Amino acid sequence: MILEMVASGGDRPVVTADGRSLTASELLARARTAAHRFQGHPAVLYLSPSHLAYPVALFGAALAGIPFIPLNYRLGEHQLNRLLARHPGALVLRPADLDALLSADEDTAVPESAQDQDSVAVVLYTSGTTAEPKAALLRHRHLLAYVLNTQEFASAEEGDAALVAVPPYHVAGLMNLLTNLYSGRRLVYLSAFDAGEWLETARRERVTHALVVPTMLARIVAEVPADDAGAPTLRSLAYGGARTPLPVVERALRIFPGTGFVNAYGLTETASSVAVLGPDDHREALASADPAVRDRLGSVGRPLPGVEIEIRHDDGKPAGSGETGLVFVRGDQISGEYGGRSALDAAGWFPTRDRGRLDADGYLFIEGRADDTIIRGGENIAPAEIEDVLIAHPGIVEAAVIGVPDPEWGQRIVAVVVGEGDPAEVRQWVRDRLRSSKTPDTIVFRAELPKTETGKLLRRTLLAELETTHA
Repeated sequence: MILEMVASGGDRPVVTADGRSLTASELLARARTAAHRFQGHPAVLYLSPSHLAYPVALFGAALAGIPFIPLNYRLGEHQLNRLLARHPGALVLRPADLDALLSADEDTAVPESAQDQDSVAVVLYTSGTTAEPKAALLRHRHLLAYVLNTQEFASAEEGDAALVAVPPYHVAGLMNLLTNLYSGRRLVYLSAFDAGEWLETARRERVTHALVVPTMLARIVAEVPADDAGAPTLRSLAYGGARTPLPVVERALRIFPGTGFVNAYGLTETASSVAVLGPDDHREALASADPAVRDRLGSVGRPLPGVEIEIRHDDGKPAGSGETGLVFVRGDQISGEYGGRSALDAAGWFPTRDRGRLDADGYLFIEGRADDTIIRGGENIAPAEIEDVLIAHPGIVEAAVIGVPDPEWGQRIVAVVVGEGDPAEVRQWVRDRLRSSKTPDTIVFRAELPKTETGKLLRRTLLAELETTHA
């Protein structure tokens, strides 16, 4: 449905990558041809960075009635082969195969199998930061629910363009394609992220909208030495996918003075965002002297239309306003399905496995993964609370707090930080602001933290290293 509506744009360019573009009608024609090429295969595996043929492959698979599966092309050979083995008979598209998708046969009919909205549209593998990656199934109805609940068809202004630098195997890369095409913005792809190139592309292509992950935003902020990034056409900049250090957000708000910022929170299993902190929220929080309002800069905002959010205690009972618990979400866009196994409860709620709280005005604060909670002497400690205090230290740029086994306390708190300072002074900095039970037992300085390509901290990797060196 989305492709046919987009195709009404005719000769208007809708996708640009590496100096080439496709018009709306060209995208439809090439997707129809691709659908015929894909028939006979159980799925299409996309194993490449962003490319002009990415939307052709996605829509071609949809028209052929088979799942589209973008894989992390940066994985090692062993990991990648394990994923490929899960999809026998699938058509694998690598970079050398993509230019062939940019030619179209005339008068190609759309296959009949494309009409079932309950069929699987996309399979995305979770990032696997705390456990092995899982294959999350997103059906056509989940994708449509998100698009229709958050976008108005052809609502963009003429000349609007969206810069996409997140990889195609990330849920944000997928949904940015669908939402921007549906609203009428031209997509501009970067096949690889570089802060300088991102800024140059935003200026050259007169980009009006963009999405980045926190690592990208931090590098963009560092790339701008002055007080103005020089991107006057950029009206909206969304960031999300992981926790963003508050100093980075505050600096970004200053150097992009005419830009509206959006913090988006979602998961692969929820077909992208379920809550957003909008531009007005950012401005109000930054300007407010009220600590409760200013704290909202550290929140992920309020639920999107069609989404419900509930906080529950560990015993399953609903938590009150301001109380921390497990975050559950519900709505038509929520899949929560892995290979035919649903994680939804009887009432349709999906357990995100994040811990968080809702304030009195409905703003959601995420405190980290439930699996990351440190249990020290019987007390539950959220790493995010300590990390925020550490990042506020003038010598610290990034911080990760991990619990390692301890025979007396159950777990000992280790803080791994990027920056400089005296460990004893840093511990005192935390103690002055939090209880002594939340003060890290050990401070470890490192040049960088292990992360995924989309900026999520690899806690499994860090924990394995710490258990070896600080057990």
